[in-house]
Formats: sequence, structure tokens, C-alpha cells
Amino acid sequence: MINVGIVGGTGYTGAELIRILAGHSEVKISAITSRGMTGTPVAEYYPHLRGLVDLQFTDPADQHFPDCDIVFFATPNGTAMKLVPGLLDRGLRIIDLAADFRLKDAEQWRRYYDMPHECPQLLAEAVYGLPEINRTQIKTARLVANPGCYPTAVSLGFLPLLAHNAVDPGSLIADAKSGISGAGRQANAANLFGEVAEDFCAYGVSGHRHLPEIRQTLQIASGGSADLVFVPHRVPMVRGIHATLYARLVDSKLDVQALFEDYYRNEIFVDVLPAGSHPSTGSVRGANYCRLAVHVPQHSGTVVVLAVEDNLVKGAAGQAVQNMNIMFDMEESLGLQQAAIWP
Repeated sequence: MINVGIVGGTGYTGAELIRILAGHSEVKISAITSRGMTGTPVAEYYPHLRGLVDLQFTDPADQHFPDCDIVFFATPNGTAMKLVPGLLDRGLRIIDLAADFRLKDAEQWRRYYDMPHECPQLLAEAVYGLPEINRTQIKTARLVANPGCYPTAVSLGFLPLLAHNAVDPGSLIADAKSGISGAGRQANAANLFGEVAEDFCAYGVSGHRHLPEIRQTLQIASGGSADLVFVPHRVPMVRGIHATLYARLVDSKLDVQALFEDYYRNEIFVDVLPAGSHPSTGSVRGANYCRLAVHVPQHSGTVVVLAVEDNLVKGAAGQAVQNMNIMFDMEESLGLQQAAIWP
């Protein structure tokens, strides 16, 4: 049995993490922290967890996780980097669901997150937790940087093409849409129902925070440069990401369907759909899958990849549990076998 601590249990990703771990046969949740809700029963705050979680939120300042094997951080950017060094020194393993350890360049972190990094010495050690490319490193890691939601969908869509030098790495375009839960749970007028309902808009066109993270992954996959135009959009739904990806094929006669099917043949949580498919975000709601469809429309020589995922599951908490399973040598799908919720 793995004893788990969770720092930051009151946001959307924290709630989803608790839900998934509560149904994991090899996990005991030992502590869940929240500064604002200290002393409140978790099941009182989250009625959907009644009968599943018999804990109270504790103050992170008083919690040293003495009985834990691993600690998840489901906290705002900039929080984990203050606490992780001390926990690592005590022998704990860490999965951070925020962005604190995703970028290898501390100066890029400062530029995109508007704060200096507290422990840049750990950036080289942190393993980027995308299992489909880093499974071996994740297995022995002390510190795993769980990928962002947009980066997961965009990276999984482009990886087969870049790994096989099938596209011009300077021609990459990602047009991605996210449900409003991707903005977090904090009070913000821009996220009110009256603001987002019946509305659709782009944002972060000049440089979204996830851009350097995606570029970092794609550059490694291509073995060199990978130029990306990334435009995110907010759509009026709670969950889900839909990424439409474009790139110029080197060989317009390439069988891209076969390429994707072969690349992801052994990946349980990446589902390459039959040729001609159009995946929907509803097909992955509440599940740890990324579903992909690949097209070369109008004989254009441009490949179009459609990628969908639940931003709170494969884009966050589900992928974190997938990483934990790898780290503790368990079946990778353990606790993550749920089918998508429909309708």
C-alpha cells in the first residue's frame, strides 16, 4: 500500500486527484492540505466524496507527511518549488501538477511565470512526466513534473511526426481549445458563467505560458529545432481540450495513419482512431485518454491531427496517477480504467 499526501486539495485538479486516488486499490491517502479549509472534513467540502474520503484538510505549515511515500502538489505555480527541496531531503518522492519543474531553463521560467525560481538546481533532475516518451526516467525519478493540459494534447499529436522526421519542424501550428476549468477555481470575473456562456475567444496569442513547455518537448522529439505557433482558445464548457494541429509533410504520400497506429501501438492511454474520424471532447470526459485522428485533407501535403483529452484527467490528475503507478512499479492503468462519462 502506497501512502500519499496531497498539497492543495481544494482546486479542480486537487479534487480530481482525490477522486481518482480514492478509487485506487493500492493507495491510502494519508493527508490533504489546504490553508483556507484547515479542519474541514474533505467530504463536507466535496459531497461527491462522501463515504470515500474520511479525512480533514490540514494546514500545510503543520504537515511534514511523516507516513507518506509520495506527495502530490496540486497548488498554484510557484508554491511547490518552496517546499519540494525539504521533502526530497526527507526521502519523499514528488509529483508536481503545476509548472514549477517543467522548464529546464530558469530564465525562461522567470520570463513566462513572472517570478524567479526558488530551486533552479532541481530543474535538471526533474523528469518531465509524459509517460509516452519518458517512462524509463519516470520509473526511478524522485521528482516528476507533470505536464500541462495543452502540452499533453499538442505534444502527443505531433510526436509521431517529429520522431520520424515526417514533417517540416518549422511549420508547426497548434490551434487549441479548452474548457473553463483549465483556468482554475479561483474567483475571477472573467470566469463567471455570465462571461463565458455563449462566448468563444482566443487568448495568450502573444505567448501563452505553455508555449515554452511544448516547444521544449517538440525540440527534443525532433532532435533539433521545432518552431511552433500556438493559439489557445476558451470555449463555454467545463472540461475538455480539443487541439487541431497542422504541419507540412516532407513526403505527401506518407501513410500517416499507419505511422500513428504503429507509434502508439503499445500505449494504453493514447487511442488512435480509424482513418477519417473526428474525435470529440465528450468521448474522453472523466477518462485518462487522449484520442487522436490524423488527416491529410484536400491532397494538400499538410497533415492535420485532431487531439482530444479531459484537461483535468489526462491533462492533469489522471496523468499524475499514471506517473505514480510507473514510479512504484504498478500496472500503469491501475485506478485509471474508468470509461468516459457520457452524455
